[in-house]
Amino acid sequence: MVWDRLANAVTGRRCWLVALVPLLIAGALMALSGANSAATRSPVALPSGSESARVAALLPEFADGDQAATLLVATRKDGLPLTPDDLAAVAQARDRMTQVPQVLPGPPAPVLTSADGHAALAAVALNAQLSGFELTDAVKALRAAAADGLPGRLAPHVTGGPAFGADIAAAFTGANVTLLVVTALVVALLLIITYRSPVLWLAPLIVIAFADRVATVVGTDVARAAGVTFDGSTSGITSVLVFGAGTNYALLLISRYREELHAEAEHRTALRRAVAAAAPAILASNATVVLALLTLILAVTPSTRSLGICAGCGLVVAAVFVLLVLPPLLVLCGRNMFWPFIPRVTDVSATTTGAWHRVADAVSRRPALVCAAAVAVLAVSAAGLLGTGIGLSQTEQFRLRADSVTGFNTLAEHFPGGAAGPAVVIGSTDRSPQIQQAIAAAPGVVSAVPAGASTTGSTKWSVVLDAAPSTERAFTIVAGLRNSVRAVDAQALVGGADAQALDVRDGALRDRRVLIPLILLVVLAVLFVLLRAVVAPPVLVAATVLSALAALGLGGWASLHIFGFPALDNSTPLFAFLFLVALGVDYTIFLVTRAREETPGYGTRIGMVRAVSATGGVITSAGVVLAAVFAVLGVLPLIVLTQLGIIVGLGILLDTFVVRTLVIPALFALIGDRVWWPAVPRART
Repeated sequence: MVWDRLANAVTGRRCWLVALVPLLIAGALMALSGANSAATRSPVALPSGSESARVAALLPEFADGDQAATLLVATRKDGLPLTPDDLAAVAQARDRMTQVPQVLPGPPAPVLTSADGHAALAAVALNAQLSGFELTDAVKALRAAAADGLPGRLAPHVTGGPAFGADIAAAFTGANVTLLVVTALVVALLLIITYRSPVLWLAPLIVIAFADRVATVVGTDVARAAGVTFDGSTSGITSVLVFGAGTNYALLLISRYREELHAEAEHRTALRRAVAAAAPAILASNATVVLALLTLILAVTPSTRSLGICAGCGLVVAAVFVLLVLPPLLVLCGRNMFWPFIPRVTDVSATTTGAWHRVADAVSRRPALVCAAAVAVLAVSAAGLLGTGIGLSQTEQFRLRADSVTGFNTLAEHFPGGAAGPAVVIGSTDRSPQIQQAIAAAPGVVSAVPAGASTTGSTKWSVVLDAAPSTERAFTIVAGLRNSVRAVDAQALVGGADAQALDVRDGALRDRRVLIPLILLVVLAVLFVLLRAVVAPPVLVAATVLSALAALGLGGWASLHIFGFPALDNSTPLFAFLFLVALGVDYTIFLVTRAREETPGYGTRIGMVRAVSATGGVITSAGVVLAAVFAVLGVLPLIVLTQLGIIVGLGILLDTFVVRTLVIPALFALIGDRVWWPAVPRART
């Protein structure tokens, strides 16, 4: 049997050769891989085929198409109107900014004064292709130049598209290292608590930490080959998944190893049995999550596709290292690795004793009552979704204070709502008069200025909208503007910041509608193949979906009412649902595969009781570790990652303590042997 051959290979006398193969391959990949600056890149949420993306692609055809405006906004700290001396100082600050090497040459833009006289606005042009460290350094230099020599009574802020990108990139600079360190410390602490050993925790932690570094290299190279963007948030989430899922796999393997040590005196034989028993569940769990992640390749959002590829690669690497590298390390260390609580051969079985046995037995005696109460709790939690909004504006992305956000808010306070990010209309030069009239006739347009013509026969307009950025009113105006200009020129396009935000929202909505059903189909298919049953898979998926909805409702309510975030990010529902369903099924697989193992001898009800008794401790430990690891995402500065940590962490705990402990055992007790149909097992008489 394949599992026996695998177990023999990783626990035999030459098992170190098996471990050496992935280690040598990993070393070669790490040595040959180029430098990785992904951690400094901002997530790319704009669908490449959207109208605003097509506008961005056409901009280089215009004389100023390679430029991205960076805005200096200045006000007085005392709240008084700006004086002529203040305006002169702002002009001097603008002139200093134009001396920064990354600023494109050209005549300086005039300093504009707001209608209320309290704010001044000046713009300089950066290369639109700047990104990563180059963009961060350029914006940092602009801020330093603006502040150097500016009178202390003035408060300068640098905002605009490049400044937002630089602040996001700067927020990730060093943050992923912090995330990695905090994650490793959390996992180490929880492993020490779980094993109560000063030695044992080192083996899984070392293996998983090395797997994470390899996963980063593999994910980066695969993403580059696939032509997708590997960014800071993708890197952070991938590390969390590798540490969380890898630790879960290690916990399951070591728990089964410890259980076998109570029945077998020779540790190598015990480990061989443990690997043969645990490997199918580990690989089924890994396949479920990886296949669910790979559905993200069908997303229209670039950062979502990136996460699917990179995280999928990372989890494959984690499973390979846990199954091929960890067992030889455990063989080398022997039984004494569990010191001071070294397992001894005993007749006492974990399937018939302990707190988890008592809980499972109580659930099996009153399954209808327990199931009804647990489902009611989950349904009430899911109701939190009813009042939860979706969609964060550009200024609402940061948990920490960012100069670009402060400047943007100052600009919006004193200038027309769309002044910071005008819409861009591109249409046929031959129909310029009609397009100009169509723009002016669109509701919510403050002004429209022709901004150049291309050599391909197109004209560009800069259009200021009368709406706060990324609001429903702004989206309505953009939609109306698109309809208006398209009525006179079918090929006319509308882009710009608000149009991009609208296209990002629509792309995220499309991804949720397409990918969530696909994720459920993938998980259902894996369970059908794994369990070879018809009734059990849909029952298990339904329980997991209810748990995911409860976590989204509870986490969304906490995000808004406890943490004070204005709404869920566009990508949060999809990512949270994916992780909750795929990772939640992990624990279901661990539990149900053990129940199927026990059922032929004891029947479905008692078999499930024995399964909960045997796996309760390890699944609880794995759930707490995974929830804590996701909570660590809160060290990163973006609200979307904090929300993901909150919702997935809560969901994993719900799945661990409610679904796995109460709902699934109760459902199996209610359905009985029919849950395994058509291969109904026969109970021991």
